[in-house]
Order: sequence, then C-alpha cells, then structure tokens
Amino acid sequence: MDVRIGVTQAPREITVEIDDAARDDLHARVEAALSGATDVLWLDDRRGRQVAVPASKIAYVELGSPEERRIGFGG
Repeated sequence: MDVRIGVTQAPREITVEIDDAARDDLHARVEAALSGATDVLWLDDRRGRQVAVPASKIAYVELGSPEERRIGFGG
C-alpha cells in the first residue's frame, strides 16, 4: 500500500510503501498524530527504513494503492 503525506511549507510530498496488513495500525497512528496525542508520526516501509514526520507539519495523508497508469494510445 502506498502512503502519501503532504507536509506544510514543502513543495513535495512524502511517499512511503508499507505492507497492506499494517493499514489499520497506520490509520490509528495517523489519527493520533492529527489529534495531537503524539508529536511525531513514525512509519516503517517495506524495506525496513523508518520515516518520521512532525505531526504539526502534516497537511494531508492519503492511504491506498496507486492508480494503474496506462502507457501508449490505448483507451
């Protein structure tokens, strides 16, 4: 599953790929960060890297898989 996080005052968003099984846990952690219960949102990607985002800088969070992109002239 892809997770895209918009950060205030930053031109690019953060994209992290995580396991699909962690969706419910991630949803709860995002809600905690946005409600102010935690100061930092920590994410673990599929490669074992950890990403930290300050909760006060989160503009939006998108959870889901990327859309299938078609290449060429097909409809």
